[in-house]
Amino acid sequence: MAEQKKSFSFQCQASCSHTKARAGIFVTPHGLIETPKFMPVGTVATVKTLTPAQLEDAQAQIILANTYHLHLQPGESIVAKAGGLHKFMGWDKPILTDSGGFQVFSLSELRKITDDGVIFRSPRDGRIIDMTPELSIAIQNALGADIIMAFDECPPYPAERSQVEAAVERTYQWLKRCINAHKRPEEQALFGIVQGGVYLDLRRQAAEALVSLDLPGYAIGGVSVGEPPELIHQIVNATAPCLPPEKPRYLMGVGTYREMARAIAAGIDLFDCVIPTRLGRHGAALVQGERWNLKNARFREDFTPLDDTCPCYCCQNFSRAYLNHLVRSREVLGIMLLSLHNVTELIRFTQKIREAILRDSFRVEFAQWLEVG
Repeated sequence: MAEQKKSFSFQCQASCSHTKARAGIFVTPHGLIETPKFMPVGTVATVKTLTPAQLEDAQAQIILANTYHLHLQPGESIVAKAGGLHKFMGWDKPILTDSGGFQVFSLSELRKITDDGVIFRSPRDGRIIDMTPELSIAIQNALGADIIMAFDECPPYPAERSQVEAAVERTYQWLKRCINAHKRPEEQALFGIVQGGVYLDLRRQAAEALVSLDLPGYAIGGVSVGEPPELIHQIVNATAPCLPPEKPRYLMGVGTYREMARAIAAGIDLFDCVIPTRLGRHGAALVQGERWNLKNARFREDFTPLDDTCPCYCCQNFSRAYLNHLVRSREVLGIMLLSLHNVTELIRFTQKIREAILRDSFRVEFAQWLEVG
């Protein structure tokens, strides 16, 4: 794994004196990521309705794409022929690809799990696909993202302890196969994923096993799959201290204000979630910690900006009344503007936390988000 240190590095710039929060710089071949950072999700090589230029304006430094979905359409060979994912989608900053494990395991009626991998029927065209750790890594090597994720088994919530124990062991064995299959370690950082369900001792055991393999970074997976927020907090608090401080830590699938703030306080650096664009498609906006439904009648004659403190194109140019009109008219522009604002809002939220950590005022400035909701 020594070669990766030439292309990837993580440096902690400041630590909070009252929590385990830290501000850092994660360097990748396509640029640096200032942590903590929210990462927009672009599942099929596009963040829904937003252009790469808009994402840059939103201060996005890294976006996600999904191995499973890109394998089904258009296929990794086409992306590779285009010159890789960065060129294919016109995004020259860092990209992270999820392994596809979560999506495959969500196909409960269409898949079969074995120690070798997961056999499933494509919901797109019905063909049978045998997704192994080796295939997942081969797809991600072809896609060319800066950060790639190990293929893991994500047990459902709730799940019996025996089922979770089996998933933890399988995830560990699959990770070793992912490492052996990885052909581009100098260009792509392979992150391991800690599973363990709600069983904190299993989380710690899984983390220790993964850390022994000395990867460039680590993720906490299998949260935000139905558990109450307090359980997520317990899982993160138990797991994060087991991960090496000199490596980036990524909490998968979490992107709400309170959950991100509390996870940052536990030492987490990176987050992703589909919430901002999903809310945008449903006419909702995230505004300074609140969730607003722009369909509501109270906005029909409100000619003020959505958020006059927000620098995004939506807030700088359009009124709440206009957004209300667009949403009620089911216009695509309304979806785009709200998605742009929501993505900007969550990136700004993590950026403000970063600045507070650098001032060592995080605990005071974000106290409302650090308490139990």
